[in-house]
Amino acid sequence: MNEAKSSDPRTPEQIRRSRNRVLALSLAGFVVLVFLISIAKMS
Repeated sequence: MNEAKSSDPRTPEQIRRSRNRVLALSLAGFVVLVFLISIAKMS
């Protein structure tokens, strides 16, 4: 298991930033989707 981690050239900080960016984009996408669905139901 340690061998797999050492083969990754990215630092833990870069991995964390990448994961946070994906999480933020997913959350933003979900918010937009809920917003669009609620607008569609109102009209």
